[in-house]
Amino acid sequence: QVRLVESGGGLVQAGDSLRLSCVASGLIFSSYHMAWFRQAPGKAREFVASIRKSGGMTFYADSVKGRFTISRDNAVNTVYLEIHGLKPEDTALYQCAADEGKSDHYDYWGQGTQVTVSA
Repeated sequence: QVRLVESGGGLVQAGDSLRLSCVASGLIFSSYHMAWFRQAPGKAREFVASIRKSGGMTFYADSVKGRFTISRDNAVNTVYLEIHGLKPEDTALYQCAADEGKSDHYDYWGQGTQVTVSA
């Protein structure tokens, strides 16, 4: 059974930093591209960042470039999202997702970790 479990969210103030983690189990982690998405209340889920299987390439949404950093440690089956300079508009449920690259959609999703940023 594949599981993606996110952690690290919380209630923070504008300008703070966070590091989100997503631990994967039940799959060969190094065989999956990994990504972070977020969904704010009343809005559609949006792409935040992704990282290729080996960690050699990363991609970011324009809205987070320069403040967010995605990384992975294949030895511990974990993908991270470091967030600096948090803004109230970053408030959302952050989910990680795994993509083996054999279809046009992400194969597995986590339940998410809530990030709430107060002004």
